[in-house]
Amino acid sequence: MSIRIGILGYGNLGKGVECAVMQNPDMELAAVFTRRAPESVQTLTEGVKVYSIEDAKNMTEQIDVMILCGGSATDLPEQTPVFGKLFNTVNSFDTHAKIPEHFAAVDAAAKGGKKVSIISVGWDPGMFSLNRLYANAILTDGVDYTFWGKGVSQGHSDAIRRIEGVKDGKQYTIPKEEALRAVRAGENPALTTREKHLRECFVVAEEGADQAKIEEAIKSMPNYFDEYDTIVHFISEEELKANHSGIPHGGFVIRSGKTGLHGENQHLIEYSLKLDSNPEFTASVLVAYARAAYRLAQEGACGCKTVFDIAPAYLSAKSPEELRSHLL
Repeated sequence: MSIRIGILGYGNLGKGVECAVMQNPDMELAAVFTRRAPESVQTLTEGVKVYSIEDAKNMTEQIDVMILCGGSATDLPEQTPVFGKLFNTVNSFDTHAKIPEHFAAVDAAAKGGKKVSIISVGWDPGMFSLNRLYANAILTDGVDYTFWGKGVSQGHSDAIRRIEGVKDGKQYTIPKEEALRAVRAGENPALTTREKHLRECFVVAEEGADQAKIEEAIKSMPNYFDEYDTIVHFISEEELKANHSGIPHGGFVIRSGKTGLHGENQHLIEYSLKLDSNPEFTASVLVAYARAAYRLAQEGACGCKTVFDIAPAYLSAKSPEELRSHLL
């Protein structure tokens, strides 16, 4: 029997989940739920119906795992406790500082409904988190480094577009090569925010807008750009569409550590990602963890989980015998 997947929210991430489900033969897309008018949404999967988000509560017997594809700022904190009581769920909540409080709220809801909810699934938090944990457990005497990019920061891009006089824009986060080189050389540098990443902005200004004023507003924006070296390019709308329409991303998790009686041997663990599509890769991680949520629920588990709590074998469609034969 296929695992019946529901998608709640049909933006870039929701469409990525739909594509990922198509690549997993043990799954099927059962329904899509949206805040938009359902008749205005056209899915990629033939025969799959689109429902209003209000209809979800009446379809608990038709969905094995609901994948929540809203944003971390307001959608997921509100939606996950509500739907986590009704369905097994997976989400990509990525506000690192608020994960503990989100976990507590979702755990109470999931236990109340005797469901499994896995939160903060993606590449960071998610795959990067796992690699930080593995590296810390192995190299107990060491230093962690996380670099993001080169890739589009959707939150920073949105911040640019909200500036007066800006018609459109994209922002790329770029690791600084000199910082990466020092870390990979085992120098264990103490790096400031400015020393680790560069921010590069491509901006389409409204006709007649003061470009110098826009550039200053970007570079001085607190919590977004003021702590970084920031480059601003003003380009045409056509150039933005032609050269900056994708959503690539990626990055590196590195731990530099020592072993031996006097720490005489140096080791480096590095995990890297280079993604053509941030939402499609994140969606693929969500779908793998949806399989885990389903299997845990079948075993009678309940409550909130993170990637730290899930055994790797639960993610794979392969049997334990196949995993031992081919991947171990």
